[in-house]
Amino acid sequence: MEKAAFELAGKACELYTPDGDGREAELIFIQAVDDHDAEGFPAMLEIMNQQIEQPFVFADFYVGDWNADLTPWDAPPVFGKEGFGHGAADTLAFVSEMFIPEVRARAKLSETTPIVVGGYSLAGLFALWCAYQTDAFAAVMAASPSVWFPGWRDYSDAHAPKVPAIYLSLGDKEEKTRNQVMAQVGDNIRHQYDVLKQNASVESCTLAWHPGNHFKDNEKRCAAGYIWCAKALTK
Repeated sequence: MEKAAFELAGKACELYTPDGDGREAELIFIQAVDDHDAEGFPAMLEIMNQQIEQPFVFADFYVGDWNADLTPWDAPPVFGKEGFGHGAADTLAFVSEMFIPEVRARAKLSETTPIVVGGYSLAGLFALWCAYQTDAFAAVMAASPSVWFPGWRDYSDAHAPKVPAIYLSLGDKEEKTRNQVMAQVGDNIRHQYDVLKQNASVESCTLAWHPGNHFKDNEKRCAAGYIWCAKALTK
Protein backbone atom coordinates (compact mmCIF):
# COMPACT_ATOMS: atom_id res chain seq x y z
CA MET A 1 0.00 0.00 0.00
CA GLU A 2 1.07 3.60 -0.56
CA LYS A 3 1.65 5.63 2.61
CA ALA A 4 1.22 9.38 2.97
CA ALA A 5 1.92 11.28 6.19
CA PHE A 6 0.23 14.57 7.00
CA GLU A 7 -0.61 16.80 9.95
CA LEU A 8 -4.11 17.87 10.94
CA ALA A 9 -4.97 20.11 13.89
CA GLY A 10 -1.52 19.44 15.32
CA LYS A 11 -1.92 15.66 15.14
CA ALA A 12 0.36 13.44 13.08
CA CYS A 13 -1.72 11.36 10.68
CA GLU A 14 -1.09 8.65 8.10
CA LEU A 15 -3.10 7.39 5.15
CA TYR A 16 -2.51 4.04 3.45
CA THR A 17 -4.13 3.64 0.03
CA PRO A 18 -4.20 0.72 -2.41
CA ASP A 19 -1.32 0.46 -4.85
CA GLY A 20 -2.32 1.91 -8.21
CA ASP A 21 -4.58 -0.86 -9.49
CA GLY A 22 -7.33 1.55 -10.51
CA ARG A 23 -9.92 0.25 -8.08
CA GLU A 24 -11.69 2.68 -5.76
CA ALA A 25 -11.60 1.77 -2.08
CA GLU A 26 -14.84 0.30 -0.76
CA LEU A 27 -13.97 0.56 2.95
CA ILE A 28 -12.24 3.05 5.23
CA PHE A 29 -10.55 1.79 8.40
CA ILE A 30 -9.52 4.41 10.97
CA GLN A 31 -7.63 4.02 14.24
CA ALA A 32 -6.18 6.11 17.05
CA VAL A 33 -2.59 4.99 17.55
CA ASP A 34 0.72 5.36 19.36
CA ASP A 35 4.24 4.48 18.22
CA HIS A 36 3.89 0.85 19.31
CA ASP A 37 0.78 0.38 17.16
CA ALA A 38 2.47 1.92 14.14
CA GLU A 39 5.41 -0.48 14.39
CA GLY A 40 3.05 -3.36 13.70
CA PHE A 41 1.21 -1.78 10.76
CA PRO A 42 3.30 -3.36 7.95
CA ALA A 43 2.49 -6.86 9.26
CA MET A 44 -1.12 -5.95 10.03
CA LEU A 45 -1.78 -4.44 6.60
CA GLU A 46 -0.13 -7.39 4.86
CA ILE A 47 -2.52 -9.79 6.61
CA MET A 48 -5.49 -7.55 5.85
CA ASN A 49 -4.59 -7.28 2.17
CA GLN A 50 -4.33 -11.05 1.92
CA GLN A 51 -7.75 -11.70 3.42
CA ILE A 52 -9.97 -8.68 2.70
CA GLU A 53 -11.48 -8.88 -0.76
CA GLN A 54 -12.64 -5.27 -0.98
CA PRO A 55 -10.07 -2.57 -1.76
CA PHE A 56 -9.68 -0.38 1.32
CA VAL A 57 -7.84 2.56 2.81
CA PHE A 58 -6.42 2.64 6.31
CA ALA A 59 -5.98 5.93 8.17
CA ASP A 60 -4.53 6.59 11.60
CA PHE A 61 -3.89 9.54 13.86
CA TYR A 62 -1.48 9.75 16.78
CA VAL A 63 -2.87 10.41 20.24
CA GLY A 64 -0.94 12.87 22.38
CA ASP A 65 -2.13 11.78 25.82
CA TRP A 66 -3.37 8.19 25.79
CA ASN A 67 -4.96 8.36 29.26
CA ALA A 68 -6.68 11.69 28.69
CA ASP A 69 -7.70 11.73 25.02
CA LEU A 70 -9.33 8.31 24.68
CA THR A 71 -11.44 7.97 27.82
CA PRO A 72 -14.94 9.43 28.19
CA TRP A 73 -14.84 10.55 31.81
CA ASP A 74 -12.37 11.20 34.62
CA ALA A 75 -11.21 8.22 36.65
CA PRO A 76 -8.50 7.65 39.28
CA PRO A 77 -5.26 5.82 38.43
CA VAL A 78 -5.59 2.08 37.86
CA PHE A 79 -1.89 1.39 37.25
CA GLY A 80 0.92 3.78 38.03
CA LYS A 81 0.13 7.30 39.22
CA GLU A 82 -1.60 8.75 36.16
CA GLY A 83 -5.38 8.99 36.19
CA PHE A 84 -7.75 9.24 33.25
CA GLY A 85 -9.35 12.26 31.62
CA HIS A 86 -12.50 13.00 29.67
CA GLY A 87 -11.08 13.79 26.24
CA ALA A 88 -12.93 11.14 24.22
CA ALA A 89 -15.64 13.59 23.15
CA ASP A 90 -13.05 16.03 21.78
CA THR A 91 -11.25 13.19 20.02
CA LEU A 92 -14.48 12.01 18.41
CA ALA A 93 -15.21 15.58 17.31
CA PHE A 94 -11.78 15.70 15.66
CA VAL A 95 -12.44 12.37 13.94
CA SER A 96 -15.92 13.33 12.72
CA GLU A 97 -15.39 16.96 11.77
CA MET A 98 -11.80 16.98 10.51
CA PHE A 99 -10.13 13.59 10.13
CA ILE A 100 -12.81 11.70 8.19
CA PRO A 101 -13.47 14.55 5.72
CA GLU A 102 -9.71 14.89 5.15
CA VAL A 103 -9.31 11.15 4.57
CA ARG A 104 -12.22 11.08 2.13
CA ALA A 105 -10.79 14.05 0.24
CA ARG A 106 -7.25 12.69 0.05
CA ALA A 107 -8.42 9.23 -1.02
CA LYS A 108 -11.05 10.69 -3.38
CA LEU A 109 -13.86 8.71 -1.76
CA SER A 110 -17.55 9.51 -1.61
CA GLU A 111 -19.60 10.30 1.48
CA THR A 112 -21.16 6.83 1.29
CA THR A 113 -17.97 4.78 1.64
CA PRO A 114 -18.43 2.81 4.90
CA ILE A 115 -16.11 3.55 7.80
CA VAL A 116 -14.85 1.09 10.42
CA VAL A 117 -13.41 2.63 13.58
CA GLY A 118 -10.98 0.41 15.42
CA GLY A 119 -8.46 0.41 18.19
CA TYR A 120 -6.37 -1.60 20.62
CA SER A 121 -6.43 -1.28 24.43
CA LEU A 122 -7.69 2.20 25.42
CA ALA A 123 -8.10 3.00 21.73
CA GLY A 124 -10.31 -0.10 21.58
CA LEU A 125 -12.39 1.30 24.42
CA PHE A 126 -12.61 4.60 22.53
CA ALA A 127 -13.81 2.80 19.39
CA LEU A 128 -16.40 0.92 21.45
CA TRP A 129 -17.55 4.14 23.13
CA CYS A 130 -17.97 5.70 19.68
CA ALA A 131 -20.55 3.02 18.92
CA TYR A 132 -22.79 4.55 21.57
CA GLN A 133 -22.31 8.14 20.36
CA THR A 134 -22.97 8.14 16.63
CA ASP A 135 -24.26 6.11 13.71
CA ALA A 136 -21.50 7.44 11.45
CA PHE A 137 -19.61 4.14 11.56
CA ALA A 138 -20.57 0.93 9.79
CA ALA A 139 -18.63 -1.25 12.24
CA VAL A 140 -16.44 -1.12 15.34
CA MET A 141 -13.28 -3.15 15.89
CA ALA A 142 -12.40 -3.23 19.60
CA ALA A 143 -9.32 -5.39 20.12
CA SER A 144 -8.48 -6.04 23.77
CA PRO A 145 -10.55 -2.99 24.74
CA SER A 146 -10.08 -1.60 28.25
CA VAL A 147 -13.56 -2.57 29.41
CA TRP A 148 -12.17 -2.69 32.94
CA PHE A 149 -12.35 1.13 32.82
CA PRO A 150 -14.21 2.38 35.93
CA GLY A 151 -17.88 2.95 35.16
CA TRP A 152 -17.80 1.44 31.68
CA ARG A 153 -19.92 -1.62 32.43
CA ASP A 154 -22.70 0.46 33.98
CA TYR A 155 -22.55 2.91 31.09
CA SER A 156 -22.80 0.27 28.38
CA ASP A 157 -25.64 -1.45 30.23
CA ALA A 158 -27.61 1.79 30.31
CA HIS A 159 -27.10 2.83 26.67
CA ALA A 160 -27.79 1.30 23.26
CA PRO A 161 -25.16 1.16 20.52
CA LYS A 162 -25.81 2.85 17.19
CA VAL A 163 -23.48 0.69 15.09
CA PRO A 164 -24.74 -2.55 13.48
CA ALA A 165 -21.51 -4.60 13.58
CA ILE A 166 -19.19 -4.85 16.58
CA TYR A 167 -16.06 -6.98 16.99
CA LEU A 168 -14.63 -7.71 20.44
CA SER A 169 -11.49 -9.64 21.32
CA LEU A 170 -9.33 -10.40 24.33
CA GLY A 171 -6.21 -12.36 25.16
CA ASP A 172 -6.95 -15.43 27.25
CA LYS A 173 -4.42 -14.39 29.90
CA GLU A 174 -5.41 -10.73 30.21
CA GLU A 175 -7.76 -11.26 33.15
CA LYS A 176 -5.07 -13.17 35.06
CA THR A 177 -3.53 -10.18 36.80
CA ARG A 178 -3.10 -9.08 40.40
CA ASN A 179 -4.53 -5.66 39.57
CA GLN A 180 -8.08 -5.99 40.88
CA VAL A 181 -9.54 -3.42 38.49
CA MET A 182 -7.90 -4.80 35.36
CA ALA A 183 -8.74 -8.36 36.41
CA GLN A 184 -12.38 -7.50 35.71
CA VAL A 185 -11.67 -7.30 31.98
CA GLY A 186 -12.65 -10.91 31.29
CA ASP A 187 -16.00 -10.84 33.08
CA ASN A 188 -16.75 -7.40 31.66
CA ILE A 189 -16.09 -8.34 28.05
CA ARG A 190 -18.14 -11.52 28.36
CA HIS A 191 -20.95 -9.42 29.81
CA GLN A 192 -20.50 -6.82 27.06
CA TYR A 193 -20.83 -9.50 24.40
CA ASP A 194 -23.94 -10.99 26.00
CA VAL A 195 -25.61 -7.58 26.16
CA LEU A 196 -24.72 -6.74 22.55
CA LYS A 197 -26.07 -10.07 21.30
CA GLN A 198 -29.44 -9.25 22.83
CA ASN A 199 -29.61 -5.75 21.37
CA ALA A 200 -31.85 -5.48 18.33
CA SER A 201 -29.79 -2.69 16.79
CA VAL A 202 -26.68 -4.90 16.59
CA GLU A 203 -26.91 -7.12 13.53
CA SER A 204 -23.50 -8.80 13.87
CA CYS A 205 -21.30 -9.26 16.92
CA THR A 206 -18.54 -11.62 17.93
CA LEU A 207 -16.09 -12.14 20.78
CA ALA A 208 -12.75 -13.64 19.75
CA TRP A 209 -10.23 -15.06 22.20
CA HIS A 210 -6.52 -14.98 21.40
CA PRO A 211 -3.67 -16.76 23.19
CA GLY A 212 -1.53 -14.65 25.46
CA ASN A 213 -1.58 -11.52 27.53
CA HIS A 214 -2.37 -7.92 26.57
CA PHE A 215 0.93 -7.34 24.80
CA LYS A 216 1.05 -10.36 22.49
CA ASP A 217 0.50 -10.14 18.72
CA ASN A 218 -1.29 -6.80 18.73
CA GLU A 219 -1.04 -6.43 14.96
CA LYS A 220 -2.43 -9.92 14.32
CA ARG A 221 -5.33 -9.31 16.69
CA CYS A 222 -6.20 -6.03 15.00
CA ALA A 223 -5.93 -7.58 11.55
CA ALA A 224 -8.30 -10.37 12.58
CA GLY A 225 -10.79 -7.80 13.82
CA TYR A 226 -10.69 -5.69 10.68
CA ILE A 227 -11.05 -8.80 8.52
CA TRP A 228 -14.16 -9.80 10.49
CA CYS A 229 -15.63 -6.32 10.05
CA ALA A 230 -15.02 -6.38 6.30
CA LYS A 231 -16.78 -9.72 6.01
CA ALA A 232 -19.65 -8.58 8.24
CA LEU A 233 -20.26 -5.61 5.95
CA THR A 234 -20.54 -7.81 2.85
CA LYS A 235 -23.27 -10.08 4.22
